[in-house]
Amino acid sequence: MKVPRIFDKLIFNKKLINNVIINRLVKTQTKYLFIKSLSKMFKKNFISIIIPYHKKRNFFKETIESINNQSYKNFEVIIIYDDTDKLELNYVKKILKNFKFKKKLIINKKTTGAGLSRNKGIKVSKGEYIAFCDADDLWNRNKLKIQLSFMKKKNILFSHSNYLIVDHASKKIGNLKVPKNISYKQLIKSCDIGLSTVMISHSLIKNNLFSNLKTKEDYLLWIKLIRHLKNFKSINKDLVYWRFLKNSLSSSNVQKLGDAFKLYKKHLNFSFLLSIFCVFRLSFYALIKKSIIYFKI
Repeated sequence: MKVPRIFDKLIFNKKLINNVIINRLVKTQTKYLFIKSLSKMFKKNFISIIIPYHKKRNFFKETIESINNQSYKNFEVIIIYDDTDKLELNYVKKILKNFKFKKKLIINKKTTGAGLSRNKGIKVSKGEYIAFCDADDLWNRNKLKIQLSFMKKKNILFSHSNYLIVDHASKKIGNLKVPKNISYKQLIKSCDIGLSTVMISHSLIKNNLFSNLKTKEDYLLWIKLIRHLKNFKSINKDLVYWRFLKNSLSSSNVQKLGDAFKLYKKHLNFSFLLSIFCVFRLSFYALIKKSIIYFKI
């Protein structure tokens, strides 16, 4: 029995429509993949600099100037204003207006702390690499250039460097030389990694964010990351001027001891006694480090 010609036409038209739909889907998917690859290409070697801000009016301008003066210019700056009190917000906006680099300003509704603020910056960042800077620290003008080159050459996802220590007037009061390689066993005893010296691959940190500890939040993150990388490599150059302020949160001994205990006991699941031991060991190495830095022993 012959199939009527009208059915042949219907079958042909159905196939034609299906082919058109498939072709359009293929073109759409190809276009999507092309745009996606372009966005990845634009991000290549692009660095996102993340700076939480909390009552740093006396130092912020100098910090931003040190970033603006970088010899490497392919970066964005993400400022997270972390203060319920908005008295310094207009000042921050005014300072940022003076500079032409790419920038974003995130305003927290309430004070959340430096770690959680950095997490917000990481989530909106566009860079292939993330660099951290505190709002009162300063950078060597070649920091980004040297660090990016070092990480590319070594094919590594995390790097840090030596740093100079300055007072409220930016006068040098010491310096810290860090080991060439830091292992987990070394890091669990003492943290020699200056946060403002760190640059890290976005792919590594996107699923490993800061905790809500008030201090030691960076130390905890480094411990978690070193478990993935086995060791951290450092640059034997002073790329940062770290500012020591006596009234800062990081200088509060009681806060640091409490957060250190939480770090070992709650976050790393150490026993109570082992946590107490690790806190005392960490404090002991911190005292030795301060003696070497400040008193040149």
